Amino acid sequence: MIVGVGIDVVDIARFERSLERTPGLRARLFTAAERSLAGRSLAARFAAKEALAKALGAPRGLLWTDAEIRRAPDGRPTLHVTGTVAAAARARGVNRWHVSLSHDGGIATAVVMAESVPGRDLEEEP
Repeated sequence: MIVGVGIDVVDIARFERSLERTPGLRARLFTAAERSLAGRSLAARFAAKEALAKALGAPRGLLWTDAEIRRAPDGRPTLHVTGTVAAAARARGVNRWHVSLSHDGGIATAVVMAESVPGRDLEEEP
């Protein structure tokens, strides 16, 4: 059952300027594994984190670093959650994620679908 869907768009150039202007922003928004990526990839991942929050109903207290967008061996993006995000997902019965990222024409976009699958545990990092 689909629990929620979120979508977000980010202006890549504006986002990159924000990262340059505010040195601590990169560490506040991204995990250590994400921080070294190119600006357009970071913008898409930030859009995914915003879309994730929307899919969960925008609960307060989520830490951006408790969600990490990774690349599966086949190249598709995957979402891994811990801490505050995992707790919010569990509270809503979410145990599976679907993520789509794109960037074109100076815009990064992401769609996140939160799903509840009976008999499945939430995939969470140890």
